[in-house]
Amino acid sequence: MGKRIGLIVPSSNTVMEVDFYRNLPQDVTLHTARMYLFDTTVKGEEEMLDMHFPKALYDLATVEPDVIVFGCTSAGALRGNEYDAELCRTIERVGKGKSVSVIQSVRKHAMELGLQRLLVLTPYIKDLNDRIASSLKAQGTEVVGIYGLGIDHNHSIGLVEPKDIVSFALDKASRHEGEYDGIFLSCTNFRAMDVYQEIEDKLGCPVMTSNQAAFEATIKQLG
Repeated sequence: MGKRIGLIVPSSNTVMEVDFYRNLPQDVTLHTARMYLFDTTVKGEEEMLDMHFPKALYDLATVEPDVIVFGCTSAGALRGNEYDAELCRTIERVGKGKSVSVIQSVRKHAMELGLQRLLVLTPYIKDLNDRIASSLKAQGTEVVGIYGLGIDHNHSIGLVEPKDIVSFALDKASRHEGEYDGIFLSCTNFRAMDVYQEIEDKLGCPVMTSNQAAFEATIKQLG
């Protein structure tokens, strides 16, 4: 029998499921639960964590997934790395399997690649950028710059065209030439997985995305 991945995403996320199922091995299936989220703000994400995450987790646990992914980068970073770790412990207790955190996957991937100075690019508003930067800095990673598109409506984040992500990345990278050894494109609803390889080729440095890092971590968890 094949393996099962459980994915918990904000209700307005239109990208992460697509990125996962396009790349899944044939013997692995994907099963999704959604947490209500409209505004990509601190208040909106706190409500999502406190009111909607528990139900999504208990619902998804009935599928008995081998791994459950908490599919929101900024919400994972919202209350600090220890809160995110506790979130994963809750997932493992309720889901009776393994867990994957997006922001933790990114931090681990950066360490594996030996990246110490990151340029971070997001679709977020400043309040959420600050939480992402804090999560990375808590691990000892230097954030040489963090820039957001200022979008506070999650569905609109998913509408940003990949070509515009490339332009955004190249523009901000040009301002920090020689200062960074890697780039992180944050957000599971950002279509960065479509173009991260193109950005890597043009800038000549490693480029991480939320979905790519989470996907690779999930496959590793499946063994």
